Amino acid sequence: MSSFRLCPDSGFYFNRDAERLMKVNAVAGVVALLIAGILALGVVLTRWQEVHLLPADMFYQVLTAHGINALIFWVIFFEMAILHFASTTLLRCRLATPGWAWAGFFLMLIGAIMNNVAVFQGNSSVMMTSYVPMQAAPHFYLGLILFAVGALVQVFVFFGTLVIAQQEKTYEGSVPLVTFGAIVAAIIAVFTIASGAIILVPTFLWSIGYINHIDAEMYRVIWWALGHSSQQINVAAHVAIWYLIAGILFGARPMSEKVSRFAYLLYIVFLQLASAHHILVDPGISTEWKIFNTSYAMYLAVLASMIHGLTVPGSIEVAQRQKGLTGGLFEWLRKAPWGNPVFSGMFISLVTFGFLGGITGVVMGTEQINLIIHNTIYVPAHFHATVVTGTTLAFMALTYLLIPVLFRRQMIFPGLARWQPYIFGGGMVVLILFLLGAGTLGVSRRHWDMDFTGAMLGFEYPGMAYTLVAIGSIGGVLAIVGGGAFLLITVGSLLFGKKLEPSAGFLECFTGKALAASVYNVEKPEKLAMAPKLKDQHHGAAGSGFEAPGTFVLALLLLVTFVVYYFINWKYLSSVWPMGS
Repeated sequence: MSSFRLCPDSGFYFNRDAERLMKVNAVAGVVALLIAGILALGVVLTRWQEVHLLPADMFYQVLTAHGINALIFWVIFFEMAILHFASTTLLRCRLATPGWAWAGFFLMLIGAIMNNVAVFQGNSSVMMTSYVPMQAAPHFYLGLILFAVGALVQVFVFFGTLVIAQQEKTYEGSVPLVTFGAIVAAIIAVFTIASGAIILVPTFLWSIGYINHIDAEMYRVIWWALGHSSQQINVAAHVAIWYLIAGILFGARPMSEKVSRFAYLLYIVFLQLASAHHILVDPGISTEWKIFNTSYAMYLAVLASMIHGLTVPGSIEVAQRQKGLTGGLFEWLRKAPWGNPVFSGMFISLVTFGFLGGITGVVMGTEQINLIIHNTIYVPAHFHATVVTGTTLAFMALTYLLIPVLFRRQMIFPGLARWQPYIFGGGMVVLILFLLGAGTLGVSRRHWDMDFTGAMLGFEYPGMAYTLVAIGSIGGVLAIVGGGAFLLITVGSLLFGKKLEPSAGFLECFTGKALAASVYNVEKPEKLAMAPKLKDQHHGAAGSGFEAPGTFVLALLLLVTFVVYYFINWKYLSSVWPMGS
């Protein structure tokens, strides 16, 4: 019996078992995104001091659920779909052990529901970090453990699929770069989930009374091996999406695939160590460890992201110049398909991740400067630049690509879809920039009330801090509107979009039911051929000597922006921490 179908629009081969799992993981992730988005409105309108929507107890409950659904459930569910796509579809291979993959998915689903129930019952408002000695309900921790185990099961199914593809020789040469990026994400996921098990299992036993003490310092160190490393899964995954979209839309290929693969390997070795910036002020960590992680390890991790940030737009520029768009430095960029949400979402993701997420990450990861922004609202501004405009916007762009290809539905509201990445990305940029400013002025990260109403020891922020938080909150509301537009378009397309395949009904889109048996009419796809070698050509401006001169200028702009901002932060440190006289 045939188990593959060939998409007539994209040329992708979809395995029936893997296709079903891609759909249910993506749908579950979007549900988590919906929950996170609704809760985000409560967070934003409470931090906006003039509105101050929620009382303190409800604020912390909402903030806890928002953080976990946005930073863990949404992205990891979606990443499971990416792993199945990168293995079975890109390698034209059957899925290893579909039964185990389904078991992993249901464990994740049960865990996510259990954790949300614990939070909304009102006795587990411990934030996503759940630092001890604050104690949540036992099923708060158990839900996270089940979710992590389920994700680990799906990761191992992914590895098994890679073995099958290699044994059955479904591709020539090395795995595609996008699949290589997914492999890196999966390797980091194993490290991340193992770290979570090491700390969450004892904490669960503590919550039910079998352990009487959890050391707070040990908890923080190990938890951040889970908390921050989970975001490195996102980085590896969304960079792979950048490469995928560049290849599909432009036929672009990395200027040096070996260098891109080397950059991915740097992620494995160094990027998870970026969790150090959360514990730089903790007294239990040695100075030597802090210095190593805020210098050598950080430099190499940043180098990896800079390589990808240069290669992706550079490959697009080379492809565009080969098509004749050689006028000046930026004709290739001006005439890119900015009305296509797949491209605009991807490119906004790339730029904001590099300029906002990357630069602020280096600042936070510098031990001395970290002192002035640690535990301020600067921290969530940074990870909104990385996880929200970086990862989430890249995932949104991929979703627009997959609605007609994977779900076989035509997208509704194409006009709104063209504007959605700009609304969402623009709102997030406003939120991020102004919260970065507020954090530099010392506004605390998680405090419910900037006025410290009723506190025995009050504190008054400068008036500018209130203004910055208010403007940032307006940007947050705009971003939530953009997120709502994404959900309207995607969910609406699955419900009401024109069927590109007659059997693509409600159950087929939302529950993982397979399309009609007649659709799967390919028993074994053709072997994936190795891409031809790139010709050694130069497509830059006359006499420039560069294949991608426009990208080189953008890279210089990033460097100058970083140097200026880095200097400003050192200058600010010197003003709040005077030395000498």
